[in-house]
Amino acid sequence: MTKTPSETAAVPPRDMHFREFVLLCAGLMAMNALSIDPMLPALPDIGRDLGIPRPNDRQLIISMYFMGLGIGSLLFGILSDRYGRKRVLGSAMVLFILSSIACAGAHSFAMMLVARTCAGFFAGASRVITIGIIRDRFRGDAMARVMSLIFAVFILVPVMAPSMGQVILWFAPWRWIFWTLALLATMMLLWMLLRLPETLRPENRISISVSGIVRRVGGVITHRSSIGYMLASGVAMSGLIGFILSVQQIMFDIFDARAIFPIAFAVMAGSMGVGSLINSQLVSRFGARRLSQGALIAFILIGGTHVGVIQAGWESLGSFLVLQSLTMLTVAFTASNFSSISMEPFSRGAGIASSFQSFLTTAVSASLGSLVGHAFDGTVLPLALGMVCFGCVALVIIVWAERGRMFTRPNNAALREVEF
Repeated sequence: MTKTPSETAAVPPRDMHFREFVLLCAGLMAMNALSIDPMLPALPDIGRDLGIPRPNDRQLIISMYFMGLGIGSLLFGILSDRYGRKRVLGSAMVLFILSSIACAGAHSFAMMLVARTCAGFFAGASRVITIGIIRDRFRGDAMARVMSLIFAVFILVPVMAPSMGQVILWFAPWRWIFWTLALLATMMLLWMLLRLPETLRPENRISISVSGIVRRVGGVITHRSSIGYMLASGVAMSGLIGFILSVQQIMFDIFDARAIFPIAFAVMAGSMGVGSLINSQLVSRFGARRLSQGALIAFILIGGTHVGVIQAGWESLGSFLVLQSLTMLTVAFTASNFSSISMEPFSRGAGIASSFQSFLTTAVSASLGSLVGHAFDGTVLPLALGMVCFGCVALVIIVWAERGRMFTRPNNAALREVEF
């Protein structure tokens, strides 16, 4: 049977190797990390130039971005289900670039927060639509494996981003961080437009209507496993958001380690890359549920150990780096696997499911993580306690989602082989 041009366009071209697909998807998702991590060493300079009086208020430059990201995530997946992944993603990336340029030109704290919220809003497309693109091609443990590979590549960005920001600060004002971000986003946009085909098949396009959106979101909410893993992902990721918001103050103010901050951040973030590579190799054998549930329990135990170290008065820069690196290692197993499990039931309407997933996880993690960041009191205790509490709540949600049957591997999690 002869394929129509639109059907042919839904299949990646033969000259697009699987590795290029992974790299491109990782690059698109990494735009969010590039919008956050290079700013961390620059926050004191930004606060000084924009007249931000309280150090904790500088965190709003990060948290407002997350707020915009959550709102944008709710919209762009829906649009991509109707108009296609490529068109919607390309349009949003253009507006993201313009918002980053506005950040570079901001001359007041209010203008910076508005521009950052807009940048986060449009960046929601790169996160949501990329997940939709991956779900168009894979499902089950295969999607978890691909997500792990993408996450392993993606993690190179937060590993290197603070160093990139610090290098820019050596030679130019902090505004050049945003100019560099706009340039990199432009390069990613061109790569995507030239190389990525439309992955949404014609038969999976849906019309946009309030009743249709409500019905599909209702299907996500009422699917016990999906909503459970989405909520658990948001709660567990709250610890990571709290870490991102407070790590600059922890390193600068508590440990007086400004000089080694980029290296220390790279070590801690790099452990997530190691975890992602390990997960990509093990998930096909053991399954996403077993690995992620085991990692969540380890996350809680490591956090509890950290609280004990702090309470005993043994906390040092070394203990902080070791325990946070171990924590990040476990996050690598939960993040991609929880996302894949929650998306498993959806092929038609994957964009809406991805939108709701990203909105819910971002809203939950940004809200709870902000509480940890603003609770910074000159010690690491608020962060460590937050990690333990979030991990325990996430575990309770997972037990509910699985009806108490933990460490299983359902038959519908069978691998879908790479078809590139």
